[in-house]
Amino acid sequence: MKTALSQSKIIILSSLLLIFISGSAFAKMVSVNGERVQVRSGAGTKYTVKWEYGNGFPLKVLSRKGKWVKVKDFEGDTGWIYSSYVNSEQHMIVKVNKGKKKKINIRSGPSTNYKKVGQAYYGVVFQTLEQKKGWAKVKHESGLTGWVKRSLLWGF
Repeated sequence: MKTALSQSKIIILSSLLLIFISGSAFAKMVSVNGERVQVRSGAGTKYTVKWEYGNGFPLKVLSRKGKWVKVKDFEGDTGWIYSSYVNSEQHMIVKVNKGKKKKINIRSGPSTNYKKVGQAYYGVVFQTLEQKKGWAKVKHESGLTGWVKRSLLWGF
């Protein structure tokens, strides 16, 4: 009887640990809601402005402090942003070809077999419309819509 009770405790604890670990593996993502939104060195307006982001810029949430959110961008930079300037609208950014004049292809469908409908440089932000089999259907603020290989993008 004691062995069965111990085994059930181990199973319950293992299950809780697995839930905790898998939950933390999926980090929350947000995107900037507004133009020239300031990211600061600390959680408050008394801290210096590190940089500004435009609408839709994707960010990974690291932690929260009151109404401030500590975030990380696709280049690994961190800072604090006031929570009313982020939302859960899905966006991605081109993460490849930094410092190069090389563009990625935007295609009419989710495969290299589809024709190119456009191209984009490193750092271009897209709204995420759909994801399928390693591809993302995206829309640029210009209205251009197409598919990009998911491995070329960062965000959600």
